[in-house]
Amino acid sequence: MGSKQWRLIPLLDASGSVQMAIDRWLLEQHQSGKHPPTLRFYTWSPPAISLGYHQRQYPQHWENLTWRGQKLDLVRRPTGGRAVLHQGDLTYAVVTSGLPSNRVAAYQKICEFLIQGWKAIAIQLTYGTAGRGYIHNPNCFGTATGADLVLVDGTKLIGSAQLRRGDVILQHGSMRLQPDAELFAQVFGAEAFTPVQLNLSVEQIITALTAAASDCFGMQLEVKPLCLSEWNDILARV
Repeated sequence: MGSKQWRLIPLLDASGSVQMAIDRWLLEQHQSGKHPPTLRFYTWSPPAISLGYHQRQYPQHWENLTWRGQKLDLVRRPTGGRAVLHQGDLTYAVVTSGLPSNRVAAYQKICEFLIQGWKAIAIQLTYGTAGRGYIHNPNCFGTATGADLVLVDGTKLIGSAQLRRGDVILQHGSMRLQPDAELFAQVFGAEAFTPVQLNLSVEQIITALTAAASDCFGMQLEVKPLCLSEWNDILARV
């Protein structure tokens, strides 16, 4: 699975447009051989709705939503899939190469660390099964597909999306930790929504997932924040 030395970028809180620019930059850098495989975790500030790369239709009122006095960002991901509300969630991103060419096999190889990491903190996850309503549902979390990880009761905890460029893959996904049910209803309508009750800090979750990633990918992680020149390169693309 590519190099045994990976980079871990510490938890970063930034706007959606900046976060997506970082993920695209990491993909391009790894593709050009200038950068090792990377794992990172991040949060979105202000809260945002991310649209899948090909998602053209969405409710008009999404452009004027606010939460606690902040306007919600509307951001396009470089990956496919449906809309995701990023508020009270934690996002992971993996950029790597040398995975199976089969999309599902590559997805499952990356998801191993999520399943193993959450299991270490006593949360059992399994793959979702595609429901027929998926095509018509603008909400990524409204229905679980085989590209999602769900709890024992079927509640979706993690929705992921993937972009492949040649041999290089960017996979990122949202883990729903403490979303605001009222905001969720504003965005997606009256859809029933049960937040997951987790008595865990973001730090505990990241620690468990980082340890699982080292194990699953058989790699050494070097913690390395983005440096000034990298930031300049990334921000020039926003």
